[in-house]
Amino acid sequence: SSGEYEGRIIAPSFNMDGKVNFFVGRTYENNWKKYTNPSVNKDIIFNELYVDWDHDIVLVEGVFDAIKVPNSIPILGSTLREDSKLFKSIIKHDPAVYVALDPDADSKAMKLIQNLMKYDVEVYKVPIRPYKDIGEMSSDEFLRRKASSELFKDTDSILLSQLMSI
Repeated sequence: SSGEYEGRIIAPSFNMDGKVNFFVGRTYENNWKKYTNPSVNKDIIFNELYVDWDHDIVLVEGVFDAIKVPNSIPILGSTLREDSKLFKSIIKHDPAVYVALDPDADSKAMKLIQNLMKYDVEVYKVPIRPYKDIGEMSSDEFLRRKASSELFKDTDSILLSQLMSI
């Protein structure tokens, strides 16, 4: 109720051992600074304890998107480096991956899809438009959109690389 995180919702992340490894502090007031996070390494798998690698996963931008979407992992932004713990875990476990980033990050989503395809990951892009983000739609609407997502193929990768170079 006071201090650095006053007026914020704290969303913790738990590693595989059930220990807090990160948290996000998001304002619920009209604070100019939307997020206040700890200054620690963010190379984690947010809420790794709850990820079921035996089923498809959904990559979303933030923790509030992840609350709405089953078996999702927030990437805490709109990019995912190939040398990150999450990217390496995706390659290791090889689940189908649904990319569900906000429409304003479409070019970053395409880059992420292209990078995953280099490792033969089965990848889909969930259409979010006309919504600004997952938080604006119902869970049922998201699941409908996820179910209708199409698999990206090698030929799509060639087209993607050409589009990315424009």
